[in-house]
Amino acid sequence: MANNKVITADEAIALIRDNDVVTTTGFVQSCIPEALHAALEKRFVETQHPRDLTLIMTAGAGDSKGLGTGRFHHEGLLRRVIAANFGRMPKVAQAAQENKICGYNLPQGVISQLYRACASGQPGLFSKVGLYTYVDPRFGGGKVNDRTKEDMVKYHNIMGEEWLFYIATKIDVAFIRGTSADPSGNISMEREALVLDNLAQAMAAHNNGGLVIAQVERIVEQGSIKPKDVHVPGILVSAVIVADPPEMHRMNYGVIHNPALSGEIRVPVEKFAKMPLDERKVIARRASFELPPNGVVNLGVGAPEGIAAVANEEKMTPYITLTAMSTRRNSADASTAAAASSTSARTRGSSFTPAPSPTADCASRSPTARSIFCRKAGTRSSSTPSSRSPSPASSR
Repeated sequence: MANNKVITADEAIALIRDNDVVTTTGFVQSCIPEALHAALEKRFVETQHPRDLTLIMTAGAGDSKGLGTGRFHHEGLLRRVIAANFGRMPKVAQAAQENKICGYNLPQGVISQLYRACASGQPGLFSKVGLYTYVDPRFGGGKVNDRTKEDMVKYHNIMGEEWLFYIATKIDVAFIRGTSADPSGNISMEREALVLDNLAQAMAAHNNGGLVIAQVERIVEQGSIKPKDVHVPGILVSAVIVADPPEMHRMNYGVIHNPALSGEIRVPVEKFAKMPLDERKVIARRASFELPPNGVVNLGVGAPEGIAAVANEEKMTPYITLTAMSTRRNSADASTAAAASSTSARTRGSSFTPAPSPTADCASRSPTARSIFCRKAGTRSSSTPSSRSPSPASSR
């Protein structure tokens, strides 16, 4: 009979020891294993254990008001934090500023790669990322305060080239998240917005003899998850907990579940409300003039979100592939869905479908779209502005 790995959140947290190194999934306000975070906070408040933990994470994971990793602010719970973003856990950041805990602020991509280094038993990662910045050990080594003494980044000159070597920290416990799990711990992610580093984190903890605790929405029949749909195999998973109540498994802090964000459906973009003509839109419209036909463009958080809205408004999305760094609670739902709806056939389908030619219908495009795509593709319509930098708000 298969081993049943389903236990309660409290039982799972009781397995964590003092001084353990804990990593958690979650990206900004999305895909956060809230039930596990809440159970860890609850156990520490009640018992003062586990204590002196090291927390490792890539992006911030919380609402900046005390949820997510913001729950870990209680004095004594954390000894050290290694993260790319402290902003989503302001009280933890305050503890670092007050020299109550040790802290390292390392590049997000580097931390993501360090999970893989841990999983493969490597001592760390060579990278040029961070040279001549605050991460460079000659300029602070990513240490956030005076209490932090240990070097996690080394400088090396190898055959005349400068490199930074990031030391991998062995992981004892990994908090991961998925949608469905069978009793053996096989995890699928059909209703998750992002896959993130779940597999790498699980391998890093498992291969160090540690624990992998998975939070899921539901338990399904043994063997009912198709092998190709398993993102984290059960052999890596130590325990599975079901989020209860369901609010502990929200897709993000603004919505319980939006099938457009998990790719289950494609949202018609024609009905999206246009951005109001303000400073943000002017910036977004000017930036949209730099979108290359058939190019792949990564959008960050904040003002870049408006670029997706403008691209949709000007019907540019069939000619570009927009990728998102993250999803915010409100505006990104629309902009990410707009990008996904126009690119999902190319990025999620079983076969690659080339984008239509940007010049195929120049005459039918809006003035903005014509000025971007017809010019860049080497054609010119009669209404195409001669200047490379036309007024962003000229057609509004």
